[in-house]
Amino acid sequence: MVTHSHLSLCQTPYYSQPVEIVERKGIGHPDTICDALAEELSRTLCQFYLDNFGLVLHHNVDKALLWGGSSQAKFGGGEIILPMEIFLAGRATSEYKGISVPIDDLVEQSCTRWLKANFHELDPEHHVKLHSLIRPGSADLVELYLRQEATGIALANDTSCGVGYAPLSEMERIVLQVEQTLNSVETKVAYPETGEDIKVMAIRSDEDIELTVSCAFIDRYITDVDDYVQKKLQLARLVEQTAKTLTNRNVKVTVNAADDVDTNSLFMTVTGTSAESGDDGEVGRGNRVNGLITPYRPMNMEAAAGKNPVTHVGKLYNIVAQQIAFALVQKLDEVTEAYCYLVSRIGSPIKQPMIVDIRVSLPDGGNIETIRKSVDDIVNDKLERMDQIRQALVSGTLLVY
Repeated sequence: MVTHSHLSLCQTPYYSQPVEIVERKGIGHPDTICDALAEELSRTLCQFYLDNFGLVLHHNVDKALLWGGSSQAKFGGGEIILPMEIFLAGRATSEYKGISVPIDDLVEQSCTRWLKANFHELDPEHHVKLHSLIRPGSADLVELYLRQEATGIALANDTSCGVGYAPLSEMERIVLQVEQTLNSVETKVAYPETGEDIKVMAIRSDEDIELTVSCAFIDRYITDVDDYVQKKLQLARLVEQTAKTLTNRNVKVTVNAADDVDTNSLFMTVTGTSAESGDDGEVGRGNRVNGLITPYRPMNMEAAAGKNPVTHVGKLYNIVAQQIAFALVQKLDEVTEAYCYLVSRIGSPIKQPMIVDIRVSLPDGGNIETIRKSVDDIVNDKLERMDQIRQALVSGTLLVY
């Protein structure tokens, strides 16, 4: 039961603001690649620990760096000159009760599996060089982690905060849908020239929406400049059509704004990601746990990807805060908008935050006291069900990027 909680009204509802900025870095963006590979490694470690020991052991593999390679793209197909290099660093239990954990093999397996599953032109065996830099965790944090085995109570791995909000705005839903549509299997079959490195930046000014889309085209599917221009126009039409399914506002789309057709300066790649040449990546520099970058909304700087899903509140609190906010909007008719802020203390039970701060929007004349008990019930229910978050993270049904 949460004892330190606070409930207040939002002063200015988000939906009434005249300007909105929303961004998403797609799955092939160098930063998102780092997030995904760190998270995939955590999932792989969890599965190994569960299969061999019956519990998830201590790990935090939330440090990853992508060092871009070198390539020469050209119409009809270019070449990779130097592979991109990916460094996965962090801490993980490498031995338990006399059984060794093959960390380096798990790094190789998890990264190769994810890259093959999410890119249609990148070959991880030839285009990527992996570096495993995982070491055992510090004795005090490992002991703190294992203490839950004796008590049955998961203890916070850090003093940290988490934030969440609901509902998603129209713009936020548009940005998510556009990137997911462009990176869907169906789109890659219909438009194989589109790579996975896609970024969507959206600006709304009153009733006008402008979408600036960056997409790494794949050179072997492009015959010449005219073909590139035509395929870019096709992509812009697809983006506009996708956005129009979610809004009645005016929509303007620009694709690859930095292109200079006269000098053949075009966003073409060999593999479908800028990571092959000229761009680097790092965990935590991209999307928050809801898949978006939203400067007009509360965010924190935690890199959720790769943190253990059992005790690391830097991951869990951002997820559960989001779940609490959505539950408040869905279950309480009076609540049109909700924000949730949570703070943990290292060594304390993760289901007992130091403070829970809830902020809601109600219709004019709404009385916050009439929903106080319902809010408390929803908050406590979601905190008690945090074990379900762990299960969803390990199974891969819940993503944090």
